[in-house]
Amino acid sequence: MTGYWRRLQDVVSERGSLCVGIDPHPGLLRAWNLSEDVHGLERFSREVVAALGDQVAVFKPQSAFFESYGSAGIAVLERLLADIAAVGALSVLDVKRGDIGSTMDAYAVAYLADGSPLAADAITVSPYLGFGSLLPAFEIALATGRGVYVLARTSNPEGGGVQLALSDDNSVAQSIIDAAAEANRQTRQRVIGIVVGGTHESLGCDVEDFNGSILVPGIGFQGGRIADLPALFGDAVDQVLPVVGRGVIGAGPDRSALRERVSQLLAEADSEVNPVA
Repeated sequence: MTGYWRRLQDVVSERGSLCVGIDPHPGLLRAWNLSEDVHGLERFSREVVAALGDQVAVFKPQSAFFESYGSAGIAVLERLLADIAAVGALSVLDVKRGDIGSTMDAYAVAYLADGSPLAADAITVSPYLGFGSLLPAFEIALATGRGVYVLARTSNPEGGGVQLALSDDNSVAQSIIDAAAEANRQTRQRVIGIVVGGTHESLGCDVEDFNGSILVPGIGFQGGRIADLPALFGDAVDQVLPVVGRGVIGAGPDRSALRERVSQLLAEADSEVNPVA
């Protein structure tokens, strides 16, 4: 079984370092002249993958926009995850789950276990009930060749009040990053990635020794720029997976416009995130 880190490296080397967020909120459905219902939701989200599936390495559906339509929306999400797998891309399902005990076990099974209709290649999780509470997700990801991205330094400005608070001379964010790196060292599989937003002038934490994938939201609409990633991430920049959502899908519904926008971002990421030595 090939682990998540290796699969990610393979698809990024083939298609480039870019993750496209699929965030079908009502404003985008209107912009695409689609109905603001589950039918518009399905046409929008699956068309993004149909248009870009051979071009993009990773897609990140935001679960909330599907959950808001109830069971019909969840069914669309299941079909979308199958579409992403069918085109050879990876899926990072943005669910930000985090709990304790049997509840965390159930979340892990729902999103990471083989055979689950909602199983993605990786998910986002929240460590704010304690890093150790996420162990069920780590264990299932390790067993199934999937990945887990732990929130560390998020892109929203409000996050700093918690994430940069000091604990034992380290910030909370730094303690999460260090714990994730240590867990990866112990398993030697790099199952655990971190989420670090690209919207900050300074991260306020050190990621240069981190040994896994770094998912970087906030590029484009939230003000982050691919050009700023080398300065922000230093020697870890080649582990960065920049996420662009509205900056890509806002170019639709025309397929050629979507593909042209992705081509522009891939060229920029190639020069900034993965420069030729």
